[in-house]
This record gives sequence, structure tokens and C-alpha cells, in this order.
Amino acid sequence: MPLSLDMQAPIEAALAILRDGSGEHCLSDHAFSNLYLFRAAHDYRYLPGPWPCITGRTYDGMRHLMPLFALSDAPIDLLCSLMEAHDALYPLARRDADALPSSLFALAESADDADYLYAASQFLEYSGRVMSDKRGQVRDLQGAHVLSAQAFDEDGLGAARQVLEGWMSQKSKVAGEADESACIEALENAGRFGLEGFVHFADGLPVGFVLAQELQPRVFVMRFAKGLDSHVGIYPHMFQHFCRSFARPVDWLNFEQDMGLPGFRRSKRSYGPAALIPKFRASLRR
Repeated sequence: MPLSLDMQAPIEAALAILRDGSGEHCLSDHAFSNLYLFRAAHDYRYLPGPWPCITGRTYDGMRHLMPLFALSDAPIDLLCSLMEAHDALYPLARRDADALPSSLFALAESADDADYLYAASQFLEYSGRVMSDKRGQVRDLQGAHVLSAQAFDEDGLGAARQVLEGWMSQKSKVAGEADESACIEALENAGRFGLEGFVHFADGLPVGFVLAQELQPRVFVMRFAKGLDSHVGIYPHMFQHFCRSFARPVDWLNFEQDMGLPGFRRSKRSYGPAALIPKFRASLRR
């Protein structure tokens, strides 16, 4: 069945069990919000039942099955049966991949899929030589503008939409390109999906916003971050502000995967990730 909002409760409950105890190594994919917002891009479908799954296609076209249960709990013959119409089980955290017998399943991973993990402490001051560019950008932005921020809520929806429109224009994107549709749905359903963040202003005008989701205690994935290119330094400023000013403690940030896109890869690596969290693909040895 195509994903719909009335499936949120059972799917999110199953994913919460998969996330439990994973700490900062929790996969960014394991949340209903992520599945629902990108359901069109991956043709996600829900397979309910005693062994529920999500089926879809990766960005590189692989037909995959996302189990909504611990692989260690499932009979091997059941897993083999589920795999008959799919290329691989994906995405699997390391602890789930390790539960599969190597005699039956071959594991693979791609750098394009890996989540970028950062210690929140490194955003607080952007200390050190490696972060000198970020530190300088934030300093210059703060010196050139009067900056302010407000916690995202319904009152900030209009300002965030204005930022998104400006971002689309500056990136020369037309309506529906990039992640515009998913971003609009995220803004309009932020409360339902547990998305929290800030809208940022420079001299009273909206110039950026971030929406994050707490996957595990003190571990947040940055679902959407949009800033205007006209305000250089807005991204490092927003990430620093989030780590300093969010209402609850923040220890780790997950910037999700780069999908093999050179621009994403350069940007994410420029913040000096503490680790890349692998996502395994398990295929049957036929």
C-alpha cells in the first residue's frame, strides 16, 4: 500500500524499536517522517502483517526491502521468502547486518548511503584550523547584519516558506525540483512529525531555517536546512545556534547521506564529520 498519514502510528512504533539503544549511530532513515516525505522519490510501499516491511527503490534503482522488525527475531526462511521479489534488505544498521548468516547473505555498503555524524561540541565555537573558514564566515555575517532567530511554529511558517522560495530562486530551480515538495510538507506537518528548529532573520528579514528531529536522546538529524546564498555564513551560523540554543541538550548532529552528489559531499565534509555511519545492503547468495 502507498504510504499515507494514517499509517504513521504502526510504522513509527516499529521504527522506534529499531532505533532504541542505537545512540548516535541511529540511521537517519528509521523514522516515519523520512519515509513519508520522500515516498514519491522512492516509491515507498507498506507491507503490513506479523513481519511488516517497507518496500521501495534506492536512488540508484535497487529494489529494496526495509524490515520493520529486528532481523535476529525472524526465521531465516521467512527472510529468504521476503527477498524473492527484492534485490536487497536495506538500509541495515551494523547490528542488524551482523545478525544475518554470512553463508546466506552478502553484505555491501556504499559511501553514497552513509550518514554524516558530527559532535555538537565542534559547532559551538568552530575551533581549530580546519574550522577557521566557518568561524570567519559566522564572524563576518554577525558583523554585517543584526541577526535573530525564533523557534519554528505555525507563526514562522510564512517566513520559512519565504526562505524556501528565495532558496529555489537562487538555485535556479523551478517548482517541484530539488526537495521543495518534501520541504513544504515538512513545514506544514512539523508538529505531527516531531520536527523542531528555528527560523533565522537578518535585519528583520527571513534568511534561513532548520528543521531537525530527535532520533535518540541528544541525537538530532538535520532534516531540512535552507539558507539564502546572499548571506554567506548562514549555514554555519544556523548549526551553531541550534547546538547552543535548542531547548534540550544536543550531543550529536546527523546530516544524512550525500547521495554521491559532489556538492553535498564537499559541503558535509567541510564540517569535519566525526564518523560516517554505514548503511548495509544484504543480498541473498544465489
